[in-house]
Amino acid sequence: MSRTYSILGIAGSLRSASTNKGLLRCAQAQAPQELQLTIADISDVPFYNEDIKEHPPAVAKVLEQMTKADAFLFACTEYNYSMAPALKNILDWASRIPDNSALNGKPAGIIGVGAGMGSSRAQYHLRQTCVYLNLPVMNKPEFFANAFSGDFDAEGNLTAESGIKLLTEYLTSYSKWVALHRR
Repeated sequence: MSRTYSILGIAGSLRSASTNKGLLRCAQAQAPQELQLTIADISDVPFYNEDIKEHPPAVAKVLEQMTKADAFLFACTEYNYSMAPALKNILDWASRIPDNSALNGKPAGIIGVGAGMGSSRAQYHLRQTCVYLNLPVMNKPEFFANAFSGDFDAEGNLTAESGIKLLTEYLTSYSKWVALHRR
């Protein structure tokens, strides 16, 4: 019997009909059975401020999810050639936990939807942040999707069979990546 891994999916977009949130919903449906994907809600997380000594409830909830997770799947939105502030913000909150215990050494995967080249530039910026946070990110395969390709419906859900197939292949590799790092 194989081990089950708790995966926390975090989308950088706060919009309810976000294609990146839709990508995580699709990943949740297509994930191999050993991956139990939960999607975090970061929409009420305030900007990190060192003057705030007690975690606001929205922060505390996501930090608890991050601490309990075996691994992360980031759906990286691209804003102005970089990752969305909401995604960077929750990583900033988490990095302030003593010994970086919510993040340190946990495997991560990055997928994303954006205009033009998908979210490639943002994903590379997120990878740089992950180096500092000691999150080993799966390098290959990569997953990028174009938000304006017609592959998503009005609610942001991935509907194109070709995209679902690519995401499923990505998740198969990601499952092996997680198992390699969480023995």
